[in-house]
Amino acid sequence: ETPEGQACGLVKNLSLMCYVSVGSDASPIIDFMTQRNMQLLEEYDQNQNPDATKVFVNGVWVGVHSNAQQLVTVVQELRRNGTLSYEMSLIRDIRDREFKIFTDAGRVMRPLFVVENDIRKPNRNHLIFTKEISNKLKQEQQETSTRQGWSQDEIDSATYGWRGLIQDGVVEYLDAEEEETAMITFSPEDLEEWREMKMGLPAAERSTEGEHRLRRLKPLPDPRIHAYTHCEIHPAMILGICASIIPFPDHNQSPRNTYQSAM
Repeated sequence: ETPEGQACGLVKNLSLMCYVSVGSDASPIIDFMTQRNMQLLEEYDQNQNPDATKVFVNGVWVGVHSNAQQLVTVVQELRRNGTLSYEMSLIRDIRDREFKIFTDAGRVMRPLFVVENDIRKPNRNHLIFTKEISNKLKQEQQETSTRQGWSQDEIDSATYGWRGLIQDGVVEYLDAEEEETAMITFSPEDLEEWREMKMGLPAAERSTEGEHRLRRLKPLPDPRIHAYTHCEIHPAMILGICASIIPFPDHNQSPRNTYQSAM
């Protein structure tokens, strides 16, 4: 968020739960991709393989790969299970045949729930965040009082917490560029309604947030959407501190929110 007028672009507010990357070494991912049939740039013959996907690491063209879909899936899986740094961003541009990886510092990232997209898994189009994980976090919160006298290392090893959510691929950090390649739904309820629409349930039978006549009117899910990849942790997380303290911002004219945010 940034004010209008003189201070535009000079005064900025990070959104809630926002995080700035500290950077990590890029050489392990280059070595890994080389072992996974990535041709290095000096070995690449364009006439032999004209449709290959270019691979960039931190803006440097390092090589090409003939099966980009498989490479992206494998690298994404490694990031989600904690083998690769959660700060790493993976952007696949299908039209320009490019796969860009960024591990550098200073990228503004924000966390989102991951939606399962693997057709082989039974929880396809569901959040990876389940009731079991929610109960585990609640139980952990209740047990904090019993951990008095423990060392910090013991507490860290016994705690699931936010780190556990990231390592299990439940939550993923996305930067602005990777967000352009993601399909993000606003809330788990919207995801459920979209899923029911895909299953062919008529609008009257779909789960709505209360059958009360004063319930919020929301647009119907878009039938053209093929799949969702992520879900907001909470809709307010797209706002900064100034905008998030406005009561009922969705009931205001948009300029009113803009004026109050530019305090």
